[in-house]
Amino acid sequence: MSEKKPGIINRLFGLIGKILTAIRHLFTLVVVILLISGLTQIASNSVQPIPEEGALYLAPSGVLVDQKTFVDPLEQLVYQNTAPEETLVRDIVDAVDYAQDDPRITHIILDTDYMTGASLSKLQEVGSALKRFKTSDKPIIAVADNYDQNQYFLAAHADTIMLNPLGSTFITGLSSYRSYFKEALDKLSVTVNIFRVGQYKSAVEPLMRNSMSTNVKEESKVLLDDLWQFYTDEVEALRELDAGAINTYVNEAPNLLKASSGNAGLMAKDFGLVDSLVSRSEIRDYLNKEIPGEDNQYNSIDMGNYLANKRIESINLDDTLDRVAVITASGDIMDGQQPEGSIGGDTLAKIFDGITEENKIKAVVLRIDSGGGSAFASEIIRDAISRVQDAGLPVVVSMSSVAASGGYWIAAEADSILALPTTITGSIGVFGIIPTIDQSLAKLGIYSDGVGTSSFAGMMNIDRPLNEHVKQVIQLSVDDIYARFLTLVAEGRNSTTEEIHKIAQGRVWTGNQALENGLIDQLGDLDDAISVAAELANLDNYEVDFRRKQMEPFEAFISQLNANIMKTLTKLVGQSDQISSSTHFIHQYAEKLAQPLLQLERLNDPKGIYLYCEKCWQ
Repeated sequence: MSEKKPGIINRLFGLIGKILTAIRHLFTLVVVILLISGLTQIASNSVQPIPEEGALYLAPSGVLVDQKTFVDPLEQLVYQNTAPEETLVRDIVDAVDYAQDDPRITHIILDTDYMTGASLSKLQEVGSALKRFKTSDKPIIAVADNYDQNQYFLAAHADTIMLNPLGSTFITGLSSYRSYFKEALDKLSVTVNIFRVGQYKSAVEPLMRNSMSTNVKEESKVLLDDLWQFYTDEVEALRELDAGAINTYVNEAPNLLKASSGNAGLMAKDFGLVDSLVSRSEIRDYLNKEIPGEDNQYNSIDMGNYLANKRIESINLDDTLDRVAVITASGDIMDGQQPEGSIGGDTLAKIFDGITEENKIKAVVLRIDSGGGSAFASEIIRDAISRVQDAGLPVVVSMSSVAASGGYWIAAEADSILALPTTITGSIGVFGIIPTIDQSLAKLGIYSDGVGTSSFAGMMNIDRPLNEHVKQVIQLSVDDIYARFLTLVAEGRNSTTEEIHKIAQGRVWTGNQALENGLIDQLGDLDDAISVAAELANLDNYEVDFRRKQMEPFEAFISQLNANIMKTLTKLVGQSDQISSSTHFIHQYAEKLAQPLLQLERLNDPKGIYLYCEKCWQ
């Protein structure tokens, strides 16, 4: 028996080897097929034509953003690192505005089921475009299995709102809750050295308290009330509901649901939030009747193909026209070069420096969607903007969801500042943070010891406590940045440091409140900001030139190839199953819980001094 074992084992390993070889060959074959498919799509570059008569199918996917998060295309291709689902607000607005005057587009079908997140200001911009579309007397039909609060805001702009009989319209109101780590850090013996200016500068509160401070609670409540008032007023007007109806729908939900026999869809219909409860088959039949096409399929074109057609149609623009450049600053402000989705001080400064080298650009609009970050990087960007203004080009700021703290630092000296009523701005304050773990290590029997030439030598070592000299230096530096911030804003807004201090101290404001406090010049969206920039530059006919960080040619090729491969995979295996609701909520909570700690790792100011607004959750 013992002599036969090696033969059996050899045959077993041989079989395993053959299986692995077959798998490897199969994998290679699949990769080759996908590469060929991707290259073929690049070569063909086929775009679905716009039907002679049909609907624009508008189905935003993922989170609505001003700038998509960059994912390295080569890593995505090789390791299949998936990019976050995101839809550009600009794409939606452009598509709707094109459709308004396009005689081939007869309807908009608004499908919100795939949209997972959006700030109120971004919803407002899309909503404004939908309102413009309705002036063409073309109907908007909203369809969904369910409506959450954000999805419903867009659906409320439709002429007809349809909901699945088993669906619901889930409106909850706004809130601001955070996790606090003081006790946990004490138990771990982690010392978080905090330096700040401004009684409302609460970015570091989770690391120094176990609860929200009274000042921040008061501020947050005022902010949330203003935003919620906008939401309820807008929805009630769109649906012709009585004032206060949405608050009734939220607060009386148990009684309303009971009156509808526990049927959430019927509750929404009875209350007037939706027009009809219809199954997917019934929706399809309705659309086939309203927008007839071939083979019992209603005529339509999706947003991506529609935009591709429209942009091809307008590709031969007059090169003699002057231009208004639009530069997007989206994400945390960080030092150095950073990919899109973050704001690199050097990256954005380079884009601004390139503007001054082009004769056709006569004005610049800076679109800001940022709660700030590195104080040093913010100053690098502000300095680059100043050089553009010195060259005689007006710079207008368009505030998106948030332009606060460092986001306001780079906006303060603009020739004009516009924000939406729901924009979060202000947060004029500064903090510094340096954690040390010397006490944690001591519990494990690990100690740091040695010599230095001064009390500052080795001061940034995480395994050593900060001495009083170092603490004084950092606090003085923080105080100095705050004083500079006040001066910067005072000069940019034609005010005084004393007056700015009254509305500063880290406090955040909505766009409405910022207008009252003189932090912005007027309310308006990106299109309004472009118009203001053109007016300041005395332009009548002009083109809008959206600027972005340029990818290397190889990066662009791989990115296009990867996108086409993902399209092929989608066709072959269909859309991937969505994460279960419970798993999704757990993932969301884990991210929220870790946010203050992740913030420490992400931000990279060389002095550890930040202009950052953590309350700017939009």
